[in-house]
Amino acid sequence: MGINFKVDKEKCVHCGLCIKDCMSEIITFDENKIPVTIEEREKNCIKCQHCLSVCPVGAISVLDKNPEESTEFKHEFNSDEILELIKERRSIRYYKKQNVEPEQLQKLKDMLKYVPTGVNNHQLHFTFVENLDMMEQIRTKVKATLLDLVDNNKIAARMFRRYLVPIKKGKDVIFRGAPHMVIVSTHEKAPCKDIDPIIALSYFELYAKSLGIGTCWCGLAYYCFSMIPHLKNIIKVPKTHKIAYVMLFGYPEFNYKRSTQPEAYGMDTVDELSEDETFGDKIKNFFSKD
Repeated sequence: MGINFKVDKEKCVHCGLCIKDCMSEIITFDENKIPVTIEEREKNCIKCQHCLSVCPVGAISVLDKNPEESTEFKHEFNSDEILELIKERRSIRYYKKQNVEPEQLQKLKDMLKYVPTGVNNHQLHFTFVENLDMMEQIRTKVKATLLDLVDNNKIAARMFRRYLVPIKKGKDVIFRGAPHMVIVSTHEKAPCKDIDPIIALSYFELYAKSLGIGTCWCGLAYYCFSMIPHLKNIIKVPKTHKIAYVMLFGYPEFNYKRSTQPEAYGMDTVDELSEDETFGDKIKNFFSKD
């Protein structure tokens, strides 16, 4: 099956940007300097649509996608506002008991198709819990399961015992009262299965913040769903996929008024290439240590 690469010859300005930007080197000029694909290389297309996106005049269609249906970029982004958005992001652990508006939820879903993945591999899967009632059913199921496991399973007891007392007291230490969550899973054969889901949720939390929606990376929910098989079965994760992480979200119960003042991480600049240590150097350095 071909990629259906088409060029509007009347619009084409013969700039060659589509050729230069094609990482799979599928496109070339014909004798009239019109971009065409090299048929035997089309199988290497990763469906990134860069050729459609980079064309300055919208002359290229590919994979049955037409430039008229794309968003045309006409403005510059305010870098200070983006930095402020990043500074404002907090892990939200107190939520209003209120469903996110359907229009906002749909915006979050629609955004996810734009997140980057290795080799443009679109095999991520997102499972959403979209309403308070379903979230409460899951909360109740997970609580009962954990209490049973702690009582009957030594490994689970070691992992979850510290949460047993607050859970018995009715404190929601797993889901923090969130009205929603999204579980991202990845195909077991995806080329970048370890990092793609985390990138996706990073995009999700920042876009959610711009919509006034709070988020929380939820390690406890991740461990529950990934380590307890029958809990995984209550959420819609394809059998070919593995749960990568869980993010809670909803309207925050309260808002933060100023940024924190975090300590800087360690940083280095590579300004020269160091010679590799020889085996002799390693032995010498080992014995010269204090």
